[in-house]
Amino acid sequence: MTGKLHRRTFVLGTAALAGGALGFRMLGVGAQEASPAAGAEAAGLAAPPVTIATVPLAVDQTKGPHGESATGFDAVSLTADELAQIQGGDYKAAILMHTSSAFTNALEQGAGDAFKAMNIEVIAQTDAGMDPAKQQSDTETVLARNPNIILTLPIDPVQAAAAFRPAVDAGVKLVLLSNVPDGFEQGKDYVGIVTDDLFGIGRAAAEMLGDAMGGQGKVGYIFHDADYYVTNRRDEAFKTVLQEQYPDLPIADEQGMANPADAESIASAMLTRDPEINAFYVPWAEPAEGVLAALRAAGRDDVKVVTIDLDTTVALDMAQGGAMVGIAADTPYQLGFTMALIGAYGVLGKEAPPFTIVPTIKVTRDNLPEAWEASLHEAPPQEILDALKA
Repeated sequence: MTGKLHRRTFVLGTAALAGGALGFRMLGVGAQEASPAAGAEAAGLAAPPVTIATVPLAVDQTKGPHGESATGFDAVSLTADELAQIQGGDYKAAILMHTSSAFTNALEQGAGDAFKAMNIEVIAQTDAGMDPAKQQSDTETVLARNPNIILTLPIDPVQAAAAFRPAVDAGVKLVLLSNVPDGFEQGKDYVGIVTDDLFGIGRAAAEMLGDAMGGQGKVGYIFHDADYYVTNRRDEAFKTVLQEQYPDLPIADEQGMANPADAESIASAMLTRDPEINAFYVPWAEPAEGVLAALRAAGRDDVKVVTIDLDTTVALDMAQGGAMVGIAADTPYQLGFTMALIGAYGVLGKEAPPFTIVPTIKVTRDNLPEAWEASLHEAPPQEILDALKA
């Protein structure tokens, strides 16, 4: 959020934004299968760079959930001595994911490669299926195996506080993806947060829409109508950059969306109120599918759409030359690799940055195959490749 909010989704109010197959895997010594660790050098260990051009990190504009200043992922590394110390420590780690998707697969691959390079055994990988109770149960099961490090995205901040408190009390080094349990303090209850470049990803969406529209037109702005800092910051960044850089591409209508299923009706209503709208921003891929459906129903092949997060359906529309002209994608392999390194910081007692961000990729039809592989560390679906050749 596949989960489609960041390729990972969150339970907000009564709306469950995505699901995912339930699952739980325990791994023993030697059971982890990982590709050779990238970023491992004689000087120590760092996450590898992204294999395609990315948006410059907005370290000055992207802030953490408590106003923390951002640190770029490329500033997180282990020295040769630190790496050797970790490698000789007989440490264990667990990866407790919120859902199962291409995003989480890439994140787990990055974390696995880093842990392999550090000689840290991954003893468990879990999938909570977006169920906070399942996440708490997974945590209890994992703690029985005495991990030193846990990487996780807390699904529900309130329940996560209870779920992960025993881990904190046991001295486990907790590294968080995007979300923070209620009342948890960095440096005391968790080592650090790693997430997307929230301003950068919104800026990328605005710039791709501005470029595709030639800076002219009228925009329908659909934003995430829930109190969640990740999506709120992305939406705000898009709006800020669009208004500052593209004065002749104004927002003609805007409406919040709590449930992705409402996006189609919202877009249809906007087009009815103002037929001159010829561009849309949608906060992530799942509701963007609804907007594409609204455009097809209205026979509006003149409208262009941008969204955030790679997804097969929206990428296929792009490959077919449809309305989707830009997708701002994150880099989950680097997320996972960086989270593992920050876990090592915790074990070493090394001060970690409180809030670390990874780069954004501007995905267009021209770079879709390369961008898909760079973001998700897997080949694009064959249907997308076939559509690009048609």
